[in-house]
Order: sequence, then structure tokens, then C-alpha cells
Amino acid sequence: MPTTFSIKRTVQFSETDMAGIMHFANFFRMMEEVEHAYFRSLGLSVCMEYHGEHIGWPRVAANCEYLGPVRFEDELELRLTALRVGEKSFSYEVEFLLGEKRVALGTTTSVCCSVAGGKMKSIPIPAAMREKLSASLKVGTE
Repeated sequence: MPTTFSIKRTVQFSETDMAGIMHFANFFRMMEEVEHAYFRSLGLSVCMEYHGEHIGWPRVAANCEYLGPVRFEDELELRLTALRVGEKSFSYEVEFLLGEKRVALGTTTSVCCSVAGGKMKSIPIPAAMREKLSASLKVGTE
């Protein structure tokens, strides 16, 4: 079973709609927020220099299933689980928990890219990065 990484996040008033429920687009913003925190926890970034090359991780797929309402000042736990580390891509899911209740489930796939002159080119995930990302896929091995 993969390991998880989580952060807590309080819903802000500006993130809600006229019905007082968190607007759907903010789930994607929060998925990105926990992804950035996860990368930082590994000593990485979704936008970084690596051996003189600018590396980025543009999304190629994103999905979110909404299972219950989230309101202003609700405290969410955003639980990220790494699902797959491919040759060039990284996939994860984010559970949105309100207490013990799952209120949404999102998935994202990003591709490792070299960014130069405003152009992106997919590249194999560098070995050191792959090792850090892959480590979170394993529990109780070794």
C-alpha cells in the first residue's frame, strides 16, 4: 500500500459560491497546493533548476469527483497518495476529508518537462527525482 502525505486546510469565504459551498474550481487549486507541499517535503519543486535545466510538471489530466458539500471555515484534510511514477509522468490522487468523511476525490497526472525559451519538451524523470517520488509508492519494503 502506498504512503500518504497530508496537509490541513481551512476553507476561506472567497472560495465559496453564493450558496455558501466551496466552488468546484477550488478543489483543483487545493490539489495543486498539497502537490506543491508534497514535492517540497521531498526536497523537490514542480518548478526547479536541475543540473542546469529548468524542469516543470504540466498537468496532462485532472479529475475530481464531488461527494458532499464543503463550506466556509470547514477544515479539510488533503491526503495525497502517489499512484504511479512512469518514465516521464507522475500520477497521484487527493482525498478531501471533512473529519472522517470523504467529500471529494481528485486525480492528476503530470509530465516531467524541460522548459527552455518558453517551450516545453517532455523528458524522462531524472533518476534522483524518480527515486524520491518512487519511494512514496512503497511501504514496508526493504
